[in-house]
Amino acid sequence: MNNVHYNVNGLYNIPMKTQLKNALEELDGVQMVNVDLKQGTVEVGYNEPAKESDIRKTIEHIGCKVE
Repeated sequence: MNNVHYNVNGLYNIPMKTQLKNALEELDGVQMVNVDLKQGTVEVGYNEPAKESDIRKTIEHIGCKVE
């Protein structure tokens, strides 16, 4: 399994955290999602066919910015 860890700006509240977690979990191949609201981080464990670029796009589509 591949893992990526991002520092993310724009995680302001629990509803946004839930929306981001749900959107990432819908990606085919994503096995694990951990969103830390306090630290402003997102960790994703994934396999094919998911790609790091898809994960990044999903985070940005929600309205967050990957640092």
